[in-house]
Amino acid sequence: MQAVAKKFNLGIVVVTLGARDLIEDSQEKMQELLARHVSGDWGDIDDEDKALNDSALQHGVRLLSSYTVDGEKIWVITEADRSSTTILLPSEY
Repeated sequence: MQAVAKKFNLGIVVVTLGARDLIEDSQEKMQELLARHVSGDWGDIDDEDKALNDSALQHGVRLLSSYTVDGEKIWVITEADRSSTTILLPSEY
């Protein structure tokens, strides 16, 4: 995997059981999802939410990315204080 320009710290990374099972059953690797998230590639969210994330980088607000893995949505959420990042399915929120 190519080096990624980090826009923020992930903190402690936590993965829920459902997300772990989906990632394990997929070609998509957890590191790739995290690399996309930390580089500001917010994935499958609308332009308004992308703008909110871009603003959150400057103002210390929670960050949310959404990606599709094997036809299922998976979220990556970094807390406002950047102490932790959680990878989860929307149904586990």
